[in-house]
Amino acid sequence: MSEKLKIPKKNNIRGEDGYKVFSVRVKDSLVSGLDAISEQTNRSRNELINIMLDFAIKNCIITDIEDVDKNN
Repeated sequence: MSEKLKIPKKNNIRGEDGYKVFSVRVKDSLVSGLDAISEQTNRSRNELINIMLDFAIKNCIITDIEDVDKNN
């Protein structure tokens, strides 16, 4: 048998699809909340986290420490 197995290289290296994988520790109560929303919306935790992070980043306001202390 002289034929060799040819395996073409993949075009996309991991992470080049526009997404990155990372792990985050979260409180049990947050997981429970995500699971409840997931069940109600038929969306995965991953999809919800992406939606929520996108919203948070777009609506984030950076303030000085003094401004935060005055509001607490």
